[in-house]
Amino acid sequence: MLRNVSKGGGAQTEAAKRAADFTLVKRPAKGRGALACWLALPAEMDPKATPLVAVHGIQRRAKDQAASYAARAAALGRPVIAPIFDARSWPRYQQVVRSGRADHALLALMSDLRLTGIWNTRRFELAGFSGGAQFAHRFAMLYPQLVARLTLSSAGWYTFPDTAAFPYGLSARAGRRNDWGPRLAAGLDQFLRLPIQVCVGAEDNLQDANTRSGAEIDRQQGRDRLTRAQRWAEAITAAAAARGIAPQVTFKALPGCGHDFRDCVEYGGLDGVVVPGTGPVDAAVVRGSAAGSGFSGREVMLQAGL
Repeated sequence: MLRNVSKGGGAQTEAAKRAADFTLVKRPAKGRGALACWLALPAEMDPKATPLVAVHGIQRRAKDQAASYAARAAALGRPVIAPIFDARSWPRYQQVVRSGRADHALLALMSDLRLTGIWNTRRFELAGFSGGAQFAHRFAMLYPQLVARLTLSSAGWYTFPDTAAFPYGLSARAGRRNDWGPRLAAGLDQFLRLPIQVCVGAEDNLQDANTRSGAEIDRQQGRDRLTRAQRWAEAITAAAAARGIAPQVTFKALPGCGHDFRDCVEYGGLDGVVVPGTGPVDAAVVRGSAAGSGFSGREVMLQAGL
């Protein structure tokens, strides 16, 4: 259910509501191997605004991603693009380069959306939750030139900037040539210069059935998502400093939430971390919407066009 959190009325709040108007659109896949997506399109699109690409976790709730960031992004004239990596076609999308090349699918989607005028900037911001955060940081390592800012929320595990074999680190796996670890390592300097936000629920400190575990990964990363997020943020900061790069890494434990996206938005303020700087819209922000749209936003199913 939508909850309209308001700190007061007045002309400023009404202006914020109008500014945050958007349309929530489902865009079907354009052919075999292509990605469908949810789009949150501002009523007043700023052609110079950097789009936000928000990647879902393994429950595939792309609509949640688009809807939860839509009002804040719309207040800045920014579109939100939430690709859908369906389980059948993309069972291991989190690792980016496996099972059909999820990275290529996202690149194709973004190219197609550029042709339709959804975005015009040189780069986009990239955010992901849980499995989506796994995808997001590996994609950004592979294509740092495309990413303006990276926000990772509650990843189960990470690729570290160390000598462990890929996907745990950036070394080649035994017996493999041209493996992916060294390819990610080739762009590490540029990746380490990115503004990176690492978030996790302050109560996301227990292993569950979806937490990859074992002696090797637990020793490298820790046993739970909270510990792993802290260690990875520290490792990225240290790697940047060791290369003479000023790190732009921040870590935030989201209060009052564990491993649940809606809770991270509702109680932890994840939406404000991913899309900051909306000014007066904060006075009338809608939180926790997975089924609809904020303010006067509309939802449509798109069958043609775009």
